[in-house]
Amino acid sequence: MESKKSHADDLSLREVGDLAWRYLRIPAALLVIEALYWFITIPSDTLAPIQVTEAWIWHNLTDLLYGEGATTFTTHNGWWTRVDLNNYNFPGGSIGLYVSDECAGIHEMLFISTLIFMTDNVGWKLKMRSIAVMCGVVYVLNIARLVVLYPLAVSSCANNPRGFSCAADMWQFHTFVYQWGFLFVLVLMWLAWFMWIGGPKRVAAASKADKAPLRIKLRQRWESHHWVIIIIAFLLISIAAETALTDDAFNAAQQAQNNCTALEEYSPNCASAEETWNDEVGYVWSLATLGLLGIGGTGLEFTRTEKVAADDDSSSDDSGKKISTEPNTAESVRSEEE
Repeated sequence: MESKKSHADDLSLREVGDLAWRYLRIPAALLVIEALYWFITIPSDTLAPIQVTEAWIWHNLTDLLYGEGATTFTTHNGWWTRVDLNNYNFPGGSIGLYVSDECAGIHEMLFISTLIFMTDNVGWKLKMRSIAVMCGVVYVLNIARLVVLYPLAVSSCANNPRGFSCAADMWQFHTFVYQWGFLFVLVLMWLAWFMWIGGPKRVAAASKADKAPLRIKLRQRWESHHWVIIIIAFLLISIAAETALTDDAFNAAQQAQNNCTALEEYSPNCASAEETWNDEVGYVWSLATLGLLGIGGTGLEFTRTEKVAADDDSSSDDSGKKISTEPNTAESVRSEEE
């Protein structure tokens, strides 16, 4: 009897799969987003429009707070993303910085958006509103981080005027925030949001709901926006292929890189050729990756039957009254007629 009971209590393969999906889907989603971000940002200044706007705000806010001429707004790699911090205590009178694609804050926005998107039992509209607000908060925090660099550098260099490493405090702050600070803040932001929406109750409700396993199948119903995405995706893949096969800059960078490798040459020209080659390859990979993701994400359907959260996903009629999503039984039909 005991052996039969123990076998009955064992989890089936389907139940094991559901548990694995519940607990591993968020780390898996974060890894996918991390890989996607890495592919997209292989070329330099991939997010140049955002980088330029942040550098412009950084420059103007710093001048407004610390005096006209505190910074100089210039170009880096042809884009207006460089901000030079000016002070007579700095080595050479200035410290050159620029907003890279990693410093733009998009990485952090994708992280917090993924956490919100993967949270169980939260309505789609609430998720989209929350993601918009959180991304705005991350953008503001990132600008604040950049503005703080100037007083840190001034304070540090005041104790060691024109010293080679007088701005060490500023760089340590930058490294800490980049590696750990933002991660800690983002997790706190998600936890605060989770508690604000009544997260524990939602998770408890989701765990009690009967859920079907996630199903992935080819899309059966195609609408106009699906075809637009597919066309754009194929266009991106075509541009990537055309660049790799016929683009002069791509071929020239490949030839220069091959020559440096064959001669085992280490020189500024070869370093520049390697950087150009990496940018060209990254450009091709980024376009191809976006195209393949567009085709895969549009051509496949991810479906799952579950109880919908009670807030903004509840259906309502024109008068604003909520419509019950539970099926009517014979007794309920008779009671309504009576």
